[in-house]
Amino acid sequence: MTKNKLAQSLSLDTPDWNAIDAAHVVGTLEHCSSTRVSIPLSIGTISVEMFEHGVRFASDKQRQYDYQLVLNPPALSELSLNVMEEYAEISSPHYVMRVDFAPFAFQVVNHRGRVLAASANDGHFVRQHRIPPLARTEDGWLWSMAMASGERFYGLGEKWGALDKRGQLVRSYNHDALGVNGEISYKNTPFGWSPEGWGVFIHTPAAVTHAVGFPAWSQRSYCAYIEDTVLDIFVLLSDPDVVAPSVGHTMLRLYSDITGYAPPPPSWSGGAILSKAYYKTADEIIAVAEDVRRRQLPCDVITFDGRAWQDTDTRFAFEWDASRYPDPKPVIDRLKQLNFKICVWEYPLISVQHPWFDEFAEKGWLLKDRRTGEAYRYSWDMQAFGKVLTPLPDSGIVDFTHPDAYAFWRDAHKPLFELGVDMIKADFGEQVEDDQMIAHNGEHGLALHNVYAHLYNRCVYEAAEMYCQSGPFLFSRSAWTGSQRYNSQWGGDPQADWEGMMGNIRGGLSWGLSGAPFYATDIGGFYKDTRNAALYVRWAQAGVFSAHYRLHGIGAREPWSYDAAAESAVRSAILLRYQLQYYLQRTMRQATESGIPVQRPMVLSFPNEKQAWAFENQFMFGEDILVAPCFSPDGVVDVYFPHGQWVRLDINASASQAVYDGGRVHRLALALDEIPAFIQTSSRIPLNALHQVTSDIPMDQDNNYKIERFWPQ
Repeated sequence: MTKNKLAQSLSLDTPDWNAIDAAHVVGTLEHCSSTRVSIPLSIGTISVEMFEHGVRFASDKQRQYDYQLVLNPPALSELSLNVMEEYAEISSPHYVMRVDFAPFAFQVVNHRGRVLAASANDGHFVRQHRIPPLARTEDGWLWSMAMASGERFYGLGEKWGALDKRGQLVRSYNHDALGVNGEISYKNTPFGWSPEGWGVFIHTPAAVTHAVGFPAWSQRSYCAYIEDTVLDIFVLLSDPDVVAPSVGHTMLRLYSDITGYAPPPPSWSGGAILSKAYYKTADEIIAVAEDVRRRQLPCDVITFDGRAWQDTDTRFAFEWDASRYPDPKPVIDRLKQLNFKICVWEYPLISVQHPWFDEFAEKGWLLKDRRTGEAYRYSWDMQAFGKVLTPLPDSGIVDFTHPDAYAFWRDAHKPLFELGVDMIKADFGEQVEDDQMIAHNGEHGLALHNVYAHLYNRCVYEAAEMYCQSGPFLFSRSAWTGSQRYNSQWGGDPQADWEGMMGNIRGGLSWGLSGAPFYATDIGGFYKDTRNAALYVRWAQAGVFSAHYRLHGIGAREPWSYDAAAESAVRSAILLRYQLQYYLQRTMRQATESGIPVQRPMVLSFPNEKQAWAFENQFMFGEDILVAPCFSPDGVVDVYFPHGQWVRLDINASASQAVYDGGRVHRLALALDEIPAFIQTSSRIPLNALHQVTSDIPMDQDNNYKIERFWPQ
């Protein structure tokens, strides 16, 4: 919706968007439960519930379909209500909320009188509010909250720009982004938070536009335009008077409490994943796998990407391309002999050239065209494929709201896992088009577009839970609220250039600030094959310090496919990755328990050192390792060191190393094989023994990788 259309819809020339009659509030008292207060507005009744760490506001209209985005609603507090002439006070054991009547607005304070969160206070000469605190429009709702000057705001999904969303207009709406250049992205969730102690989670499958101190709307307000008939908002509170590791830690825990925590990925997934788009034949993928072992490069997983195992004209139908794989078992067996886990690609579309299209259409297992009632035929934009990728056929889209289609798709994975597949790369999921498709459950358009990725991810993850012998692990591209419950995601299709690397890494950090702790980039860049050795090395070095490590792109991504210096530097990075497996697994366990990501932006790790927050291209890997990825072909990197003394992480270095004083920026010039990672002089990093695959690393009695030594000694 454009700004002018929104303004017209809200009738901004009148002050009372949703005035409350105090007598009506009093009249509703006898109908209120002990944990809920109903507030009659001119636009409908809003219920208020309070819990230990927040307030939930919901419209009287209920959602028809439960997509399990909210997994664990918080336990509700007992409430009391005191109605005055112009406002009411709703009290819980934890907070007092004042609700103004004309128009509706709220303010939450703790019992020491400190304001924790409030409606927008952007005033005007002629009225109290120029931006509605709450308003109903023809197409949805507007919700606004106050922001102070200089207040930051984080989250809202995988976004490639600044982590601090202040000043940005961000839309929670999944796209096949075709890179990392714009605002659009593959993974979104309408959850964000302020370091000042409040956050907002909007429970909806629909699109949400967030104007975060966006001057064209209001530079002093957070505004959310929710394109849904239902309003359901959790305002999350982290009382700043209560000592906690950081507001960010608390916000991610509260969001995860409600929407679910990521399950622990299997330990082997922390090793290197080798991939490209794509290995064209069985001979090629086996030759590469044998070369990996001959060169003694640590690696756990090798990947059959989309065109590698499927016939592009007839995909996707869980079947190997018979012209290249008349019997895939000997190929899989050979890769297993070489001690590889196997990853295969899929997407939730079925070519009109495959018999399944007609079969699924007859059973009602495909999304339908709202205009005709027939199975929708999705046509690809051929411009996106360029000269590199094979054009795709018109396809039907699997309807995961149909119980039988869901069960069939889930169980169709069983033969793959029985063959020896260990991991699914679940691609796409952003193709539901607004108002043109309708699902079995009656949903369509904006109500279905985002949540489709959640349903797709859940279906494939359940298949891995049921049938995969090596532990469930899903790698997905598109995601929505709650998709963190299905392991891990990767960062789409970044351009193979320095800005592509930077944007891809920031996208992962932003996704981590949105409650999803496990992420991987396409090391080397997906598009195109630029043969930029310095870029490849610096990307491979940065990838060491992410939850998952995948070499992937159009063109070869094996280290020896670049020059000798690049091969040597990337080998060193991978060796370090494998010696940090104990540290990585410990960090992953923390993530599954807390919602804190493996890659932790500075605002999470140094909540009391605000000057560190500005350095958004660097992050902490777990608790101890500071990473400042190098985005320069000449190896120059500016590093902000937080207070303390720091040394570069070089596990092969002698005792004498340069020490960097914290609280300032240092400009460093790094040789190609020098990795820009650092620890404080007081830290000791556990290292496990180096092996070619993670399964060979010795385990201790607690089923953790055994620590071989600490660095420094």
